[in-house]
Amino acid sequence: MRQGLKCLVAAAAAGTLGVTVAPAAAADHRRPVREVEIVRELGEYVVPHKLEVDGTTFGGISGFDRDPVSGRWYFISDDRGRYGSARFYVGRLTFDPRSGVFQGVELTAARTFHRPDGSAYPEFGLPYSVDPESLRFDPWSRRLLWSSEGDRPDKANPTVPVAQMSLRWADTKGTETGRLRLPRTLRMTDGDSGPRRNFGIEGLATTRRHIVAAVEGPRYEDGAPPTVQRGAPARITVWSRATGRPVGQYVYPLDRLPQAPSPADGLSDTGVSELLAVSRTRFLALERTWLEGVGYKARIYEFDLSAASNVLDRIDLKRPHTPVSKRLVYEFKGNVENFEGLAWGPKLATGECSLVAGSDDNFYAPERTVFVALAVKGCPRTLD
Repeated sequence: MRQGLKCLVAAAAAGTLGVTVAPAAAADHRRPVREVEIVRELGEYVVPHKLEVDGTTFGGISGFDRDPVSGRWYFISDDRGRYGSARFYVGRLTFDPRSGVFQGVELTAARTFHRPDGSAYPEFGLPYSVDPESLRFDPWSRRLLWSSEGDRPDKANPTVPVAQMSLRWADTKGTETGRLRLPRTLRMTDGDSGPRRNFGIEGLATTRRHIVAAVEGPRYEDGAPPTVQRGAPARITVWSRATGRPVGQYVYPLDRLPQAPSPADGLSDTGVSELLAVSRTRFLALERTWLEGVGYKARIYEFDLSAASNVLDRIDLKRPHTPVSKRLVYEFKGNVENFEGLAWGPKLATGECSLVAGSDDNFYAPERTVFVALAVKGCPRTLD
């Protein structure tokens, strides 16, 4: 890899963000959680479509995170072999040190994920292939933790082979150093059980003692995907760092569809596309919806695990249980993109924290890779 390459991406902001911030009193699901408040916009920047970085095609960015010590950012691509091997990018997001204004994105290197033996992961459709989705830089181990959504056949795609979801540790060069054990409820099958296709692990967060991951939507046993009339349950799983084993699983209540697709019987896709830790039990969830003929919708919620029922050992959700409490923090308006990434940026001179959301362009020209930066009150506590 050519480490010296620097591609400065600082496209001008395309007008205002058109953001709706939820009022401080807004709450739902039984009891309020400690509030994260969006106080102002810091900027929006667009990466050129199919930008070449270090000999690769940049795009499909479905997760990213920042090393708080070095200030270096890591961006994971969900490319499944169309433009190259499973990979991630290294770079920086720049902010004005006084005003906090978001100034641009600098991409410095592309790195391929490797198996422990040094080989690249096989391409889509081959045994042991991966579908990268979320990535966290772990400040406690100084490694990367990344998720593969896995794959499975369904009625529309009957020949797709089963590929299990995974959570993998890697060093910052991309070589796998370990994995977390998945609970039986997250095992992919070739029948009407377990997680649905494209509803695997999309959200990922870390704290000092735990790893937390969310599947995008409901498992077959847990109910049907959301409709205009009703929402649906998605499972959030918690692992112990000490043992690497799952210790809890909780129900996150997805919103119902904000409106019908066009035509009314058209396709829709909605669910949790990212998580971000605020404290030991509080997190942000990015809910993203695509509606045929309408486009994308996206919201950020704050939620709390502390009073929710642990459903780790339940194969279905028929017995009574208490879901997590959640509160709307932020709603994207205007030209909403396919937002899939969420990460804390640097603390600002004003004492606020910066929060960055990013979109996956699917390598499709009408869609864009956009990074949106916001100033936040209610900064994350030490995640102990």
